[in-house]
Amino acid sequence: MATVRHRPEALELLEAQTKFTKKELQILYRGFKNECPSGIVNEDTFKEIYAQFFPHGDASNYAHFLFNAFDTDHNGSVSFEDFVMGLSTLLRGTIQEKLNWAFNLYDINKDGYITKEEMLDIMKAIYDMMGKCTYPVLREDTPKQHVENFFQKMDINKDGVVTIEEFIESCQKDENIMCSMQLFENLI
Repeated sequence: MATVRHRPEALELLEAQTKFTKKELQILYRGFKNECPSGIVNEDTFKEIYAQFFPHGDASNYAHFLFNAFDTDHNGSVSFEDFVMGLSTLLRGTIQEKLNWAFNLYDINKDGYITKEEMLDIMKAIYDMMGKCTYPVLREDTPKQHVENFFQKMDINKDGVVTIEEFIESCQKDENIMCSMQLFENLI
């Protein structure tokens, strides 16, 4: 049986839909095809690739959340188009687009709210990814403490969930978050 290969949309169309030039898209496509010759990535392959960036930790849970954020049509795979659209938002999107993308990542069940449970799952995944060799050594309750701090800042009406509006408003008032949103703008 022949391997089914995914053919990307025309570069001109992707150029119009993203904030990448044709040349940048060609470079990204070559790298994508090198890692994923079939032209699509399933979650297991995505986890393997992502794990290479975090050799001292377990990146599988965070990679799962990240994969779901890139898999916008929820078909269990990330095509080159899915990947480039997400990357375009993360690297070249407006602050609003980046914050929407981040909210989507944290809203694990996609119900329009970030709950403490969802944020704790994300925090634990981040700490697992960073590994046990962090300095200073993390206490067992550190992820839970970060979630409490997050909700203290973000849950403006104190109803126990963070909406997209609360998330965006709180992030826009935080100078550190705003600076981090611009860190990767000229990466490619």
